[in-house]
Amino acid sequence: MPIRPLDAIDRKILAELQRDGRITVQDLAGRVGLSASPTLRRVRMLEEAGILKGYVALVDQARVGLPMSVFASVKLERQREEELDRFAEAVARWPEVVECYLMTGRHDYLVRVVVPDLAAYERFLKDKLTRLDGVGSIESSFALGQVKYTNVLPV
Repeated sequence: MPIRPLDAIDRKILAELQRDGRITVQDLAGRVGLSASPTLRRVRMLEEAGILKGYVALVDQARVGLPMSVFASVKLERQREEELDRFAEAVARWPEVVECYLMTGRHDYLVRVVVPDLAAYERFLKDKLTRLDGVGSIESSFALGQVKYTNVLPV
């Protein structure tokens, strides 16, 4: 579906849904200045266009026993398409990996790994990351604290 330019109402809808994905259509309509039917129509159009990709519950990482975030900078031995694809496919299967970015610069990937403790990260490294063909080097950085986290885009 072709993406039409977002207008001010679309942006308000996106902002409100990012703040509260469980908001009712009636409440959303009131906040954006429309009635319920056109608001729902716009939400459906945003969903169909792939702008609204889904709805989730945000879980507190520490309260579910996963207090550690480790950022692993990974350099591959070669940056050929096959190696890049193999790495991306493997990382997509690992539940400990919550974010992964293909990067420019010294490293090919930046991976955020969430684990309960240092021993679990060591197991992740030994059992998964270092066993993957094509990995040349791994540099791990441990987050000491989270200064800011948001999934709200500045629409």
